[in-house]
Amino acid sequence: KVRKDLLGKVVLISGAAGSIGSELVKQVSRFKPKMLLLVDQAESPLFQLELEQSALFPDVEARYILADVTNIERMKAIFTRFMPNYVFHAAAYKHVPMMEKNPMEAIRVNVFGTRNMADLSVKYQVNKFVMISTDKAVNPSNVMGASKRFAEVYVRSLASNTSTQFITTRFGNVLGSNGSVIPLFERQIAKGGP
Repeated sequence: KVRKDLLGKVVLISGAAGSIGSELVKQVSRFKPKMLLLVDQAESPLFQLELEQSALFPDVEARYILADVTNIERMKAIFTRFMPNYVFHAAAYKHVPMMEKNPMEAIRVNVFGTRNMADLSVKYQVNKFVMISTDKAVNPSNVMGASKRFAEVYVRSLASNTSTQFITTRFGNVLGSNGSVIPLFERQIAKGGP
């Protein structure tokens, strides 16, 4: 079913150079999309993704787009030019302690960035919008979780008024991902700590 959905389609992945986004890139590439639009605001990780992706999937056409999901005009230009069929929205700030110190950034990226991507998906009649969320959005006790929960509620509010299918999936504590506590534990153990 996934192959049938993605074969020959234009697929946009935001946050494509992140730990979850880059895995989505690999998984989607297996299903031979017509084109991948790989959007990320981090220059060096996006360049690294391009090197890896072109080696692993040389037959999959991919555009590596340096852009910020909170820049509505830039995102609109991408949707207008490429008309994606599917959007996997993984772009987000995920570090809980960092978002506690920078709550406005959590809101700017996780809420307003998601709003931009979801609204454009409706406007450009994307078939399916998949939002990658977090288990921390369940009864949130921190800024990061609250910002993702807010984004989930917004996305859900669009679902009944459009032909775009909206899906939210929650990931929790992905080992080794950006924002994972595992690298911190590894450093503590390496230093002889608990």
